[in-house]
Amino acid sequence: MDYQILTIFPEIFDSFLSHGIIRRAVADEIITVSITNIRDFAKGRHQETDDRPYGGGAGMVMKPEPLTDAIQAAKSRQPSAKKILLSPQGRPFQQQTARGLARENGLIFICGRYEGVDERVCQAYVDEEISIGDYILTGGEPAVMVIIDAVTRLLPGALGCEDSAEKDSFSDSRLEHGHYTRPPVFEGKPVPEVLLSGNHAVIEAWRFEEALLRTLVRRPDLLGNRTISKAERETLKRWCRLIEQLVAE
Repeated sequence: MDYQILTIFPEIFDSFLSHGIIRRAVADEIITVSITNIRDFAKGRHQETDDRPYGGGAGMVMKPEPLTDAIQAAKSRQPSAKKILLSPQGRPFQQQTARGLARENGLIFICGRYEGVDERVCQAYVDEEISIGDYILTGGEPAVMVIIDAVTRLLPGALGCEDSAEKDSFSDSRLEHGHYTRPPVFEGKPVPEVLLSGNHAVIEAWRFEEALLRTLVRRPDLLGNRTISKAERETLKRWCRLIEQLVAE
């Protein structure tokens, strides 16, 4: 996967690219990351990339000329790459979105700043706008890091354990079960005995129910947004019968 990042603050990504899974993915040539400074395409001594908005109002708007020149330069390096603008007005980023992006030939990320990007750039040079949440950041750079991290872990060979990504929270619209490690007792709280049993079938059944219960309590909307599996339906019905018995008593 080839990532291209267009930003006016390229140094923000230095630490991000130097640690963990992303660093290993670069070293193993699973991904390539190139960063373009939009200011390099700005005219004048001060290389300005923003200007006052027409119609008045607070803040500044990213100028179209340097931004489109930077986009076209990135596109010339990889014509088939998808151009993504990080924007609070974009499609919400979810695990399903990450899966779709992982199938692309390449991604060009456009990091907005100030009050936003000239609308003519959005209309003519952007394939999709994506938002990582209903809040406002000072720029698109943190959002790009989130998306690159989520997409990279889905690429073959990026994770040490090949099935880790498939078992992550949201991979099947369920939250993950709780995780435990040594010591067996911490601050008086023991690890669930089932995890020490060595019976993998029983452990998997426990993890399934724990994940389903955690999702039902914390994020019931995830279950409402998809078809419930036969195993989930049977488990939920069994819980309902138990709750009815408890209430009747």
